[in-house]
Amino acid sequence: MLNTAGRRQLEELGYLVLTDFVPSSMLEEMRDRVEALWAEEGEDAGAEFLLEPGTRRLANLVDKGDVFKQMIVMPGILEGIEAVIGPDYKLSSLNARSTNPHNAEAQPWHVDTGAVADEHGYWVCNTIWMLDDFTPENGATRMIPRSHTWRRLPAPGNRETLPDEQLVTGRAGTVVVMNTHMWHAGTGNRTDRCRRALHGFYTRGDKPQQQFQKALLRPQTIETLSPVQRKVLALDDPENDRLSSETTRMSGFLKA
Repeated sequence: MLNTAGRRQLEELGYLVLTDFVPSSMLEEMRDRVEALWAEEGEDAGAEFLLEPGTRRLANLVDKGDVFKQMIVMPGILEGIEAVIGPDYKLSSLNARSTNPHNAEAQPWHVDTGAVADEHGYWVCNTIWMLDDFTPENGATRMIPRSHTWRRLPAPGNRETLPDEQLVTGRAGTVVVMNTHMWHAGTGNRTDRCRRALHGFYTRGDKPQQQFQKALLRPQTIETLSPVQRKVLALDDPENDRLSSETTRMSGFLKA
């Protein structure tokens, strides 16, 4: 359960690290499944979203494995999402990103979907699921705590070191809940091994999904979903159908 200190940290700093959140059996299932998908999809992997040089991507993961359907509704995660954007939320996208070995290219600073808090408050929140250890050498995410309160975007394309930036490091199995109005970016991988993560991205109910889940999921997948999963995916929400049917797929730094 999310305690008072965790809620306060999300509010004040913009992130919360849940160390060893993922059970070991679930972590291995996630790793095995993403590697199988990368092998199956080959050069098309991630094409439902966008491709990024120096990385392997996957998209539309709710449609590609039971473990992914489970992770998007884990209570500890949903409590964190609600603490950031309120009780009216939905999954916006579920993707994987693996930074290639010896890829020194860092991402530019960005906020997710180019989102700036509006008159109703914050409306984006991401979760980073560490499938490998995040270290200073292998492409860990960097962020500027409290920058979610600035209500402005970083300069486009800027990859430079900024004052007060911090690295988010941790053991595999850790999940980071992040108010991604906060400035953040992946760093370069200077090791000889890939650095893998899942990104479960949620948005407020009055905004479009980054990836329109109802249009992407196969009927046979939809048939297996629980009422809670259907709700989090906004499958029975006509207003989400209207909002998300022409989604831009904007990532914050990659453009369609």
